[in-house]
Amino acid sequence: MSVLPGMIRTMVASPRVHLANPEKNAQEIAELLRTADANGADLCVFPELCLCGYTCADLLMQDVLLHGCLNALKTLLSLPVRTAFVVGLPLEMGGRLYNCAAVAAGGRLLGIVPKEHLPNHNEFYERRWFEPGHSAPPHIMLFEQDVPVGQNLCFTCGSFSLGVEICEDLWVPSPPSGRLCMKGALLIANPSAGNELVTKHRYRCELIAQQSARCLCGYLYAGAGYGESTTDMVFSGYAGIYENGRVLGENERFARESTYALADVDGDRLRFKRRQNRSFFEDGGEPLRDIPFSLAPSSSCCTAEGSALLRPLSSLPFVPAGTERDLRTEEILMIQTTALLTRMERVGTQRVVIGVSGGLDSTLTLLASAYAFDRAGYDRSGILAITMPGLGTGNRTLKNALRLMELIGCTALTIPIGKAVAQHFEDIGQDPSVHDICYENAQARERTQIVMDYANKSGALALGTGDLSELALGWCTYNGDQMSMYNMSGSVPKTLIRHLVRYAGGKLGGSIVPIVEDILDTPISPELIPSGSGELTQRTEDTLGAYALHDFFLYHMMDSGASPRKLFLLAQQAFGASYSREEILRALRTFVHRFFTQQFKRSAMPDGPKVGSVSLSPRGDWRMPSDAQETLWMAEVDALDKADS
Repeated sequence: MSVLPGMIRTMVASPRVHLANPEKNAQEIAELLRTADANGADLCVFPELCLCGYTCADLLMQDVLLHGCLNALKTLLSLPVRTAFVVGLPLEMGGRLYNCAAVAAGGRLLGIVPKEHLPNHNEFYERRWFEPGHSAPPHIMLFEQDVPVGQNLCFTCGSFSLGVEICEDLWVPSPPSGRLCMKGALLIANPSAGNELVTKHRYRCELIAQQSARCLCGYLYAGAGYGESTTDMVFSGYAGIYENGRVLGENERFARESTYALADVDGDRLRFKRRQNRSFFEDGGEPLRDIPFSLAPSSSCCTAEGSALLRPLSSLPFVPAGTERDLRTEEILMIQTTALLTRMERVGTQRVVIGVSGGLDSTLTLLASAYAFDRAGYDRSGILAITMPGLGTGNRTLKNALRLMELIGCTALTIPIGKAVAQHFEDIGQDPSVHDICYENAQARERTQIVMDYANKSGALALGTGDLSELALGWCTYNGDQMSMYNMSGSVPKTLIRHLVRYAGGKLGGSIVPIVEDILDTPISPELIPSGSGELTQRTEDTLGAYALHDFFLYHMMDSGASPRKLFLLAQQAFGASYSREEILRALRTFVHRFFTQQFKRSAMPDGPKVGSVSLSPRGDWRMPSDAQETLWMAEVDALDKADS
């Protein structure tokens, strides 16, 4: 069975606490470890001092409790589980007491990480019992093992590397996790025992998310919960798994029994992000002490093809969801329109020229231009909108283009291109009955010539109408619709354009809304082949495959460097039964081939603003030789095809 590459299955748990009863706590933890093992978890993190309970207070100084914790740890080490784990306990070393996290795997104690920053304010007074971690010895003999001790330990197991910080260590100005990650740790475990206060949880989650983003890491937080003393504090037992700024999984807070969360952290994605960030590894300090260990190979990568992936995975990764959608859409429009107004001011014009087809892309450019003109107080008559019916223009799109221009209140022109293209065919000896690439591209270039020349004639800026998805696939005519004087939508993917068009149309309101809805309902088409009946004969997605698939491939390739095999497996997870295996493979083959062969079009793309995390501008996110070969990438697609057969 093939597996999804790079995923690290993780679990964070908050066991029910039996205060000052290590044996009973070990039983709770053992049950959770069995759950982690049954779910294929590579790593499980438990709370701070969970073997005895964080609120034991002066009992922490008692030999009986300290020995009880060591016996409980020994019990956990004897469990027949493959899951590595991090568990908290008080530990005496060199006559001093430390608040520690023990890291273990395969029945072996891998290392001890002592807490450095001991809170000693308000309701916390850890310095009454513990020493700061930097004073601990570098090694300790425990269970007849020479066990490394320190805050500079990095536990490495093939697919991932783990660093540990404890509770307060996260809340200080310079958390240890920053240094640990800059020196190679991919995951950070935080056994914690933060109490619950009104509004504190939101701040805690923001803090964890921000640290996981700063450190480009997976952050595993496990907090103490039910059963801790309520003499002065309440502990909610929050446990969460974060990756590069977003939460992947959380448990239920304030539960009276043990709770946990499972999630797959994408180690490949994190490594890719770090390779991209050239400042990430600067000023990392002294090297870490590497502690290698191994896990059983059968599930070191967690997810077999066809099984559930335990992480949020949207089939429309470019499209904001829920309550964020309108806020994000408004922000994109503000970026686009600010960029346009800045460029117009710089070239000294209050006019733009747009070729309007009645399709999605040109509709967005027209609506966004109206939005920009309204913001600046410019007269919309300065929007010079030209519809250019050609040899394959459909009745529906032409009607929508004309009506939309009228409702916008722009300067509307209709310039048919049939005669000009026919003359051009005669000039170059093209048979007009042969509907080949020359037949199609001649129309696109004629339209671009009209837009460019009319812009020159009017002292205006010729706006492009192409989008990110078309640039990724090269689904544009070189020096035709690929070219313009400025393009607001060059980094906006097709799946997101639909939401921008609906939102912008709604903002302008009135009779524009039903026209926009009809445009949204119209199949995407280049409209370059005549039908004889005025209806569409070309549907882009019939040729290329679904734009939803191509945008999905583009996002994950650019966001995480995903290989074709990983793109395929992710798409199967995200789309479920929406597309068959064969449809996904066919679209993936098209995507890989066109992405490589069409780079020359992106190398010459016009200026335009980056609006999201992905851009293919040669001056921005993407620099690729136009002569690069697709061989390695296509070999992975071929292997998937062979596996299918």
